[in-house]
Amino acid sequence: MSLQKLPTSIGQLHRLQNLYLWGFSTLQELPTSIGQLNALQNLHLRGCSKLQELPTSIGQLNALQKLGLWESSSLQELPTSIGQLHRLQNLYLGECSSLQKLPTCIGQLNALQHLDLWGCSTLQELLTSIAQLNALQNLDLRGCSTLQELSTSIGQLNALQELNLSQCSSLQELPTSIGQLNAL
Repeated sequence: MSLQKLPTSIGQLHRLQNLYLWGFSTLQELPTSIGQLNALQNLHLRGCSKLQELPTSIGQLNALQKLGLWESSSLQELPTSIGQLHRLQNLYLGECSSLQKLPTCIGQLNALQHLDLWGCSTLQELLTSIAQLNALQNLDLRGCSTLQELSTSIGQLNALQELNLSQCSSLQELPTSIGQLNAL
């Protein structure tokens, strides 16, 4: 499919709860009007390999619970407005191979339970702000081959039940604070 952008009129779909755009490998941008989708709970953009960034208006999606950006291999960073998604429970960034770091505001996602960074092969660090994710139950770092260390603040993730570090080939050592993860 050769869809490169969505029409700005998509922001008029005020009752839209689920938006799935899978396999639109030529999609390059989302309109800022996407922030007007007040009822949107699930936004899944799988395989949108030309998508380089999300509009800052994404932070206006107050009802958003799941954001899936799997295989968005050109996505280089997340906007800081993502920290405003206070109902976000699941953030899927698997195989976003150009994503080098998460914004510090990631720690503001109080409801986040699942953070999938599988295959983010250029992700170099996890910020200390990740310790603020009090509801985080699952952290998938599989295949983060350039990740060299985990912050000692990871020991503050009291709700963490699953931590996947498979194929993190550059990881030198685990912080001693990992022993504080009582839910594991």
